[in-house]
Amino acid sequence: MALENVIYEKKGAVAYVRLNRPKSFNAIDPGFVRDFTKAMEMCSDDDSVRAVVITGEGKAFCGGGDIAVFKAFFDKDRAEPFREILKVLNPGIIALRRMGKPVIAAVNGAAGGAGMSIAAACDLRICTASARFRAGYPQIGMVGDAGWTLFVPLLVGFGKAMELMLLDPLFDAKQAYDMGLVNMVVDDDKFASTVSEVAEKLASGPTKSYAIIKANLNAAMEGLLEQQLELERMGMFNAAKTEDYVEGVNAFLEKRKAKFSGK
Repeated sequence: MALENVIYEKKGAVAYVRLNRPKSFNAIDPGFVRDFTKAMEMCSDDDSVRAVVITGEGKAFCGGGDIAVFKAFFDKDRAEPFREILKVLNPGIIALRRMGKPVIAAVNGAAGGAGMSIAAACDLRICTASARFRAGYPQIGMVGDAGWTLFVPLLVGFGKAMELMLLDPLFDAKQAYDMGLVNMVVDDDKFASTVSEVAEKLASGPTKSYAIIKANLNAAMEGLLEQQLELERMGMFNAAKTEDYVEGVNAFLEKRKAKFSGK
Protein backbone atom coordinates (compact mmCIF):
# COMPACT_ATOMS: atom_id res chain seq x y z
CA MET A 1 0.00 0.00 0.00
CA ALA A 2 1.48 3.33 -1.12
CA LEU A 3 1.56 6.09 1.48
CA GLU A 4 0.72 9.58 0.21
CA ASN A 5 0.46 11.63 3.39
CA VAL A 6 3.33 10.02 5.26
CA ILE A 7 6.91 9.35 4.21
CA TYR A 8 8.15 6.03 5.58
CA GLU A 9 11.91 5.54 5.56
CA LYS A 10 14.24 3.06 7.22
CA LYS A 11 17.80 3.92 8.20
CA GLY A 12 19.36 0.81 9.65
CA ALA A 13 17.15 -0.33 12.52
CA VAL A 14 15.36 3.04 12.83
CA ALA A 15 12.11 3.77 11.00
CA TYR A 16 11.34 7.42 10.29
CA VAL A 17 7.68 8.35 9.83
CA ARG A 18 7.43 11.85 8.38
CA LEU A 19 4.02 13.49 8.42
CA ASN A 20 3.77 14.85 4.90
CA ARG A 21 1.15 17.54 4.38
CA PRO A 22 3.51 20.51 4.79
CA LYS A 23 1.33 23.04 2.94
CA SER A 24 -1.36 22.58 5.61
CA PHE A 25 1.10 22.27 8.52
CA ASN A 26 0.58 18.49 8.38
CA ALA A 27 -3.08 18.92 9.28
CA ILE A 28 -5.11 15.79 9.94
CA ASP A 29 -7.69 14.61 7.40
CA PRO A 30 -8.98 11.15 6.42
CA GLY A 31 -6.02 10.48 4.11
CA PHE A 32 -3.56 11.49 6.81
CA VAL A 33 -4.99 9.11 9.42
CA ARG A 34 -5.15 6.24 6.94
CA ASP A 35 -1.46 6.58 6.17
CA PHE A 36 -0.42 7.32 9.77
CA THR A 37 -2.12 4.21 11.11
CA LYS A 38 -0.71 2.10 8.29
CA ALA A 39 2.78 3.39 9.10
CA MET A 40 2.33 2.47 12.77
CA GLU A 41 1.34 -1.05 11.73
CA MET A 42 4.35 -1.30 9.41
CA CYS A 43 6.70 -0.26 12.20
CA SER A 44 5.13 -2.72 14.61
CA ASP A 45 5.17 -5.66 12.20
CA ASP A 46 8.75 -5.23 10.95
CA ASP A 47 11.09 -7.03 13.35
CA SER A 48 14.09 -5.30 11.79
CA VAL A 49 12.76 -1.97 13.10
CA ARG A 50 13.96 -1.46 16.66
CA ALA A 51 13.14 2.22 17.16
CA VAL A 52 10.74 4.66 15.50
CA VAL A 53 10.86 8.42 14.97
CA ILE A 54 7.73 10.41 14.12
CA THR A 55 8.35 13.92 12.80
CA GLY A 56 6.85 16.46 10.41
CA GLU A 57 7.82 17.72 6.98
CA GLY A 58 8.15 21.48 6.62
CA LYS A 59 7.71 23.98 9.43
CA ALA A 60 5.25 22.04 11.59
CA PHE A 61 5.09 18.74 13.44
CA CYS A 62 1.31 18.55 13.17
CA GLY A 63 -1.12 21.42 13.52
CA GLY A 64 -4.12 19.24 14.40
CA GLY A 65 -7.32 18.74 12.46
CA ASP A 66 -7.83 20.23 8.99
CA ILE A 67 -10.41 22.95 9.72
CA ALA A 68 -11.33 23.29 6.04
CA VAL A 69 -12.42 19.65 6.05
CA PHE A 70 -14.64 20.30 9.08
CA LYS A 71 -16.22 23.33 7.39
CA ALA A 72 -17.08 21.27 4.30
CA PHE A 73 -19.57 19.27 6.38
CA PHE A 74 -21.53 22.22 7.77
CA ASP A 75 -24.41 21.62 5.37
CA LYS A 76 -24.39 17.88 6.09
CA ASP A 77 -23.67 15.90 9.26
CA ARG A 78 -21.17 18.02 11.19
CA ALA A 79 -20.00 14.97 13.18
CA GLU A 80 -19.14 12.97 10.05
CA PRO A 81 -15.50 14.11 9.59
CA PHE A 82 -14.75 13.20 13.21
CA ARG A 83 -16.50 9.87 12.79
CA GLU A 84 -14.41 9.11 9.71
CA ILE A 85 -11.10 10.36 11.12
CA LEU A 86 -11.29 8.85 14.62
CA LYS A 87 -12.42 5.47 13.30
CA VAL A 88 -8.95 5.19 11.76
CA LEU A 89 -6.79 7.43 13.97
CA ASN A 90 -7.69 5.82 17.30
CA PRO A 91 -6.43 2.36 16.22
CA GLY A 92 -3.23 4.11 15.12
CA ILE A 93 -2.76 5.60 18.58
CA ILE A 94 -3.37 2.18 20.15
CA ALA A 95 -0.88 0.58 17.73
CA LEU A 96 1.72 3.21 18.68
CA ARG A 97 1.33 2.46 22.38
CA ARG A 98 1.30 -1.33 21.95
CA MET A 99 4.30 -1.36 19.63
CA GLY A 100 7.08 -3.32 21.32
CA LYS A 101 9.77 -0.79 20.49
CA PRO A 102 10.53 2.81 21.54
CA VAL A 103 8.81 5.62 19.63
CA ILE A 104 10.25 9.16 19.61
CA ALA A 105 8.24 12.24 18.71
CA ALA A 106 10.72 14.58 17.02
CA VAL A 107 8.73 17.81 17.32
CA ASN A 108 10.27 19.96 14.61
CA GLY A 109 7.76 22.82 14.79
CA ALA A 110 4.20 23.67 15.75
CA ALA A 111 2.18 20.96 17.51
CA GLY A 112 -1.48 21.58 18.21
CA GLY A 113 -4.69 19.68 18.82
CA ALA A 114 -4.33 16.04 17.87
CA GLY A 115 -0.75 16.84 16.86
CA MET A 116 -0.08 17.31 20.57
CA SER A 117 -1.91 14.03 21.19
CA ILE A 118 0.35 12.12 18.79
CA ALA A 119 3.46 13.61 20.40
CA ALA A 120 2.16 12.87 23.91
CA ALA A 121 1.37 9.27 22.94
CA CYS A 122 5.02 8.61 22.05
CA ASP A 123 7.56 7.21 24.51
CA LEU A 124 9.92 10.19 24.30
CA ARG A 125 9.52 13.72 22.97
CA ILE A 126 12.44 15.73 21.62
CA CYS A 127 11.65 19.19 20.29
CA THR A 128 13.41 22.09 18.64
CA ALA A 129 13.94 25.26 20.65
CA SER A 130 11.65 27.05 18.18
CA ALA A 131 8.73 24.62 18.58
CA ARG A 132 5.38 25.97 19.76
CA PHE A 133 2.43 24.16 21.31
CA ARG A 134 -1.27 24.82 21.79
CA ALA A 135 -4.19 22.60 22.70
CA GLY A 136 -6.31 24.54 20.24
CA TYR A 137 -9.58 22.71 20.79
CA PRO A 138 -11.47 25.47 22.65
CA GLN A 139 -10.55 27.92 19.89
CA ILE A 140 -13.07 26.17 17.64
CA GLY A 141 -15.49 24.99 20.33
CA MET A 142 -14.08 21.47 20.34
CA VAL A 143 -12.74 18.94 22.87
CA GLY A 144 -9.66 16.72 23.07
CA ASP A 145 -9.18 13.64 20.90
CA ALA A 146 -6.59 10.99 19.97
CA GLY A 147 -5.81 10.44 23.65
CA TRP A 148 -5.10 14.06 24.58
CA THR A 149 -7.20 13.84 27.75
CA LEU A 150 -5.23 10.81 28.94
CA PHE A 151 -1.65 11.34 27.81
CA VAL A 152 -1.27 15.05 28.52
CA PRO A 153 -2.56 14.87 32.13
CA LEU A 154 -0.25 11.91 32.75
CA LEU A 155 2.70 14.00 31.57
CA VAL A 156 1.94 17.43 33.04
CA GLY A 157 -0.58 16.73 35.81
CA PHE A 158 -4.33 17.19 36.02
CA GLY A 159 -4.29 20.84 37.00
CA LYS A 160 -1.89 21.89 34.26
CA ALA A 161 -3.82 19.90 31.66
CA MET A 162 -7.01 21.72 32.67
CA GLU A 163 -5.17 25.02 32.31
CA LEU A 164 -3.96 24.09 28.84
CA MET A 165 -7.48 23.20 27.78
CA LEU A 166 -9.52 25.93 29.45
CA LEU A 167 -7.16 28.87 28.88
CA ASP A 168 -5.69 27.44 25.67
CA PRO A 169 -2.35 29.28 25.81
CA LEU A 170 0.27 29.21 23.09
CA PHE A 171 3.49 28.07 24.77
CA ASP A 172 7.07 27.51 23.76
CA ALA A 173 9.55 24.64 23.98
CA LYS A 174 11.05 25.74 27.30
CA GLN A 175 7.62 25.95 28.89
CA ALA A 176 6.79 22.52 27.46
CA TYR A 177 9.96 21.13 29.03
CA ASP A 178 9.36 22.82 32.36
CA MET A 179 5.85 21.34 32.65
CA GLY A 180 7.06 17.86 31.68
CA LEU A 181 5.39 17.67 28.28
CA VAL A 182 8.70 17.08 26.46
CA ASN A 183 11.87 15.27 27.51
CA MET A 184 14.44 17.34 25.68
CA VAL A 185 14.75 20.73 23.96
CA VAL A 186 17.50 21.06 21.35
CA ASP A 187 18.82 24.02 19.38
CA ASP A 188 17.40 23.94 15.89
CA ASP A 189 20.78 23.42 14.21
CA LYS A 190 21.47 20.34 16.37
CA PHE A 191 17.98 18.90 16.28
CA ALA A 192 18.32 16.35 13.46
CA SER A 193 21.64 14.98 14.73
CA THR A 194 20.34 14.72 18.31
CA VAL A 195 17.20 12.87 17.24
CA SER A 196 19.29 10.49 15.14
CA GLU A 197 21.71 9.89 18.00
CA VAL A 198 18.95 9.07 20.49
CA ALA A 199 17.10 6.88 18.00
CA GLU A 200 20.23 4.91 17.14
CA LYS A 201 21.02 4.45 20.82
CA LEU A 202 17.56 2.99 21.39
CA ALA A 203 17.79 0.86 18.24
CA SER A 204 21.01 -0.70 19.51
CA GLY A 205 19.58 -1.36 22.97
CA PRO A 206 17.84 -4.40 24.49
CA THR A 207 14.72 -4.30 22.31
CA LYS A 208 12.92 -7.15 24.07
CA SER A 209 13.56 -5.54 27.44
CA TYR A 210 12.27 -2.22 26.11
CA ALA A 211 9.11 -4.00 24.93
CA ILE A 212 8.51 -5.46 28.40
CA ILE A 213 9.20 -2.09 30.05
CA LYS A 214 6.74 -0.41 27.70
CA ALA A 215 4.11 -3.12 28.24
CA ASN A 216 4.47 -2.81 32.02
CA LEU A 217 4.10 0.96 31.94
CA ASN A 218 1.19 0.62 29.51
CA ALA A 219 -0.56 -1.77 31.87
CA ALA A 220 -1.31 1.04 34.30
CA MET A 221 -3.37 2.81 31.64
CA GLU A 222 -4.20 0.14 29.05
CA GLY A 223 -7.84 -0.16 30.02
CA LEU A 224 -8.09 3.59 30.38
CA LEU A 225 -6.78 4.27 26.87
CA GLU A 226 -9.54 2.55 24.93
CA GLN A 227 -12.15 3.92 27.33
CA GLN A 228 -10.79 7.44 27.02
CA LEU A 229 -10.58 7.28 23.23
CA GLU A 230 -14.25 6.32 23.13
CA LEU A 231 -15.20 9.12 25.55
CA GLU A 232 -13.29 11.60 23.41
CA ARG A 233 -14.91 10.27 20.24
CA MET A 234 -18.38 10.83 21.66
CA GLY A 235 -17.31 14.22 22.99
CA MET A 236 -16.25 15.31 19.50
CA PHE A 237 -19.59 14.18 18.07
CA ASN A 238 -21.53 16.10 20.71
CA ALA A 239 -19.40 19.25 20.41
CA ALA A 240 -19.91 19.21 16.63
CA LYS A 241 -23.65 19.72 17.23
CA THR A 242 -23.16 23.01 19.08
CA GLU A 243 -23.53 26.55 17.77
CA ASP A 244 -20.19 27.43 19.37
CA TYR A 245 -18.44 24.86 17.17
CA VAL A 246 -19.88 26.47 14.04
CA GLU A 247 -18.85 29.91 15.26
CA GLY A 248 -15.38 28.71 16.24
CA VAL A 249 -14.66 27.14 12.85
CA ASN A 250 -16.01 30.15 10.96
CA ALA A 251 -13.99 32.56 13.11
CA PHE A 252 -10.82 30.51 12.60
CA LEU A 253 -11.21 30.46 8.81
CA GLU A 254 -12.14 34.16 8.74
CA LYS A 255 -9.16 35.00 10.96
CA ARG A 256 -11.21 36.78 13.61
CA LYS A 257 -11.96 36.29 17.29
CA ALA A 258 -14.85 33.91 17.95
CA LYS A 259 -17.99 35.23 19.63
CA PHE A 260 -19.23 32.21 21.57
CA SER A 261 -22.84 32.13 22.77
CA GLY A 262 -22.52 29.14 25.08
CA LYS A 263 -24.94 27.15 22.96
